[in-house]
Parts: sequence; structure tokens; C-alpha cells
Amino acid sequence: MANPASQARFVEGSLLRHVTVMSLTSSVGLMAVFSVDFVNMIFISMLGRAELAAAVGYAGAILFFTTSFGIGMGIGVGALTARALGARDPAGARTRATNGLILGVIFGVAFAALVWAALSPLVSLLGATGETHALALHYLQIVIPSQPLLMVGMIGGAILRSHGDARRAMLATVFGGLANAVLDPILIFGFGWELTGAAISSVVARIVIAAVALLPVLRHYGGFDRPRLGSVMADLRPVFGIAFPAILTQVATPIGAAFVTRAMAAHGEAAVAGMAITGRMTPVAFGVIFALSSAIGPIVGQNFGAGRMDRVRRAFLDGLLFTGAVIVLVSALLFALRSPLADLFSATGVTRDLVYLFCGPLTLLFFFNGVIFVSNAVCNNLGRPFWSTLVNWGRHTVGTIPLVLGLGQLYGAPGVLVGQALGGVIFGGIAWWLALRVIAKPGVRRSPAPVTQAAAVTADG
Repeated sequence: MANPASQARFVEGSLLRHVTVMSLTSSVGLMAVFSVDFVNMIFISMLGRAELAAAVGYAGAILFFTTSFGIGMGIGVGALTARALGARDPAGARTRATNGLILGVIFGVAFAALVWAALSPLVSLLGATGETHALALHYLQIVIPSQPLLMVGMIGGAILRSHGDARRAMLATVFGGLANAVLDPILIFGFGWELTGAAISSVVARIVIAAVALLPVLRHYGGFDRPRLGSVMADLRPVFGIAFPAILTQVATPIGAAFVTRAMAAHGEAAVAGMAITGRMTPVAFGVIFALSSAIGPIVGQNFGAGRMDRVRRAFLDGLLFTGAVIVLVSALLFALRSPLADLFSATGVTRDLVYLFCGPLTLLFFFNGVIFVSNAVCNNLGRPFWSTLVNWGRHTVGTIPLVLGLGQLYGAPGVLVGQALGGVIFGGIAWWLALRVIAKPGVRRSPAPVTQAAAVTADG
């Protein structure tokens, strides 16, 4: 079991260092999750069939949607666990972790069943037809049943991060990514299973992520309580009080991406393939930025639980500073490597044009997405999760649809990507303003941290 002194490690020390360490380690784990799809795309592209690459692109839009459900549950469970740790209540933190995991599994099974039953119309809704539709449907029918396992892995990782153990949370998804990278060439090329092999390797990767995420919780953080129906039902409201709006917040992104996919489909399968490639490159290239919500959340939650609002504000500002530095560095690197990256996917014609566009100045606009991620973490942990929901839905509807449609008609497939990127600028500014408001006036009342031996040890360093 972990030393009690380490239970609330974020209430002391340099916040910029905490933000940097948590973001970098969390990003490695998150990039490992997304690298599963990235590696699949590389190997599928090697087969030289545009319809296979397009099928993975359509499937990716739906998998992004299902993954967002798991991310939202992880945010809810992690926020409540971190808040209890900040208030020096490790027993309460363990109870919240236990009940959150149980609720995640129950709703994960129900959600996966619902999506699986509706797969064919969902794929059609994205614009897939003919053989591409059949291939995407086949791939998803194999992967979707493993959704509860992915949710277990994400919730387990959120529990570890709430304890400040980003390294072990990272290792869970790293091992999952490695399993996928090893199995992909064996199943796709060695066994000749092509798309089926890619799907099976993704399922195995999810099994590995779930197992490796739960093991450290059992070994180092007191494990879980014995399930009690009354306790689970009592935590249903607080868990979903954060998780439900967080899920809605996360779901906005894949729904916006699905609309972009539909708009891109009007420009042909080569355009969809180019969008699929950039879609896989984005979370890998900007994994550090995608990780900000889950990385900064425990820092905000612990300090909020301890009543340290000055440190909450500083964590928010340091998160924005960190975001800007990462965006500039990664954008410069992508621009320098745009040609080798296009060659890696055997991209030609409009597909190559879209890869070049993505790797150009367009990536600098991702800073505003980073602002939204940091602001979401603040709102989720300070009792205003629906503010995050409103920002994300606004960004991916009124901030995306008109621009994608207008610029797509004017400039074709490149206009679709530009319109999608521009949508984040206005809503990034709105998110910044809302985060400062919620820091000034949180949406939930802080519970004063009880004076315990653990608190005294932490305060003394």
C-alpha cells in the first residue's frame, strides 16, 4: 500500500514541474493508445488498397466516439478520487475508485452492446458505401465488444493518476501499444488476415491495457473495496455528476470528426484516406496536449480538495504556458518531416496534399485546442463540468460545421481540414474566460482537509 504521505503529492512543490511531469508521462500512455490505430493504418496502407485505408478511417471515427465514453468515465472517477486524496481521506478515495470502476464496467457493457447493434447505420451515416462499408463494418464488429476492457484500462489509469502515479498509468497503455505493434505484422501479413488481423491485435491490446492498469492499484494503493450495492448506488450520482457531462464533452469531438469525415467523403476515397492519416497523426503528434485534461485534473483536484485555490490558478496558467511551448516545438518538427511522413503512408495526389497541409502552419492552431483541454480539466474538477460540455459542443458544431461546409465548397478537401482547425480559435478564448471564472467562484463547496498525521507529514515535506 502506498505511503499516506504520498497520497496528496500535488499540494506542495513546483506546479510547473507537476504539470510537465504529469503531462509528459500521461502523453506517452495516451499516445500508446492512439498508436494502436496509427500502427494499424501504417500496415494497412502497406497493402496498397485505398478501400482498406478508407475503411479504417471510417471505423476510426466510430472508435473515437466509443473511446470518448471511456475517457469521460475516467475523468469522473479520477476527479472524485483526487478530491478525496486532497482532503486526506484515502479510505473515501478507495471507495470512490471501487464504485467508479464497477459503474464503468456496467455502463461500458451496455454502451458497447448499443453501438454494436447500430454499427451498419452508423457506418452508412459517415458516408461509407459498397466494399468500404462492408470492410469498416467487419473491423468494428470485432473491436467494439472489447469496449468494456478499454474502459477498465482508462478508469484504472485515472485512479493511478489521481494518486500522482502517472508512470504506472503510462506503462499500461505502453504495454498495450507494444502488444499491438508486435501482433499487427504477424496477423496482417504473416497469417494473411489483413483487416481482420488488425482488429484482433487491437482487441488483444485492450486486454493488456486493462490488466496492466489494475495491477498497480491492487499492489500499491490498497486495491478496491468489496462491492456493496448500497455504496455503488450512493456513488452513482456523484460519479455521473462529473462523468456524464465529461462524456458529453468528450463525445462532441468524435461527432464533430464524424461530420468532417462525411464532408470529406464528398471529395473521394483518396481524400478520406488523407483525412484518416492526419487523424491518426494528430493524437500521436499532439499526445502531450491531449493528455493535459487527465494530467492537470489530479493536480487541480488535490489542491481544490486541500483548499489551495492560489495553486489551482497557478496550475491553470502553467498548463497554458506548457501548451504553447509544446505546440511550437511539435509544429516545427512536423513541418521538417512532412515529406518522410507522407512517404511512410505511401501518400500521393490529394492524400499527400492533405498530409502536407496538416504538417504546415495549420498545426499551430492546435494551441487553442490545448486551451480547451486545460480549461476542461479546471471546470470538471471545480464543479462546473457542464461548462466544458458547452464549450466542446460549441467548438464541434457551430465552430466547425459552417466553416467546414463553406471552405470545403470553396477549396475542396483542403478547405475541409482548414475549416475544422479554425473552429477552435473562438472557443479556445471562451474556454479560457470560463476557466478563470470557475477558479474565482467554484461550483462545489470545498471540504476542509482534516488535520491528520498524513497531512502533517506531507506539509513537512
